[in-house]
Amino acid sequence: MPYGYYQFVRFASMLAFAYLSFSANEQHNKNEAIIYILLAILFQPFIKIALGRTLWNIIDIVVGTGLLVTVFGDKMKSDK
Repeated sequence: MPYGYYQFVRFASMLAFAYLSFSANEQHNKNEAIIYILLAILFQPFIKIALGRTLWNIIDIVVGTGLLVTVFGDKMKSDK
């Protein structure tokens, strides 16, 4: 993929995590808000954080899994 694609994904991720942090803070979930702030900082496109391809792949899988658990966990809670 072109480099611009990865820059866009990092920027979109930063915005999404910032919004999730704000939303979690509004719901008084301080721990969740802090996690989302740290993820926004980690994925921000302005200052690259060089962790190596393998570590980034692990982080991507862990973060993606965590987001899926959060989305489906919240959905299951609201269905009850």
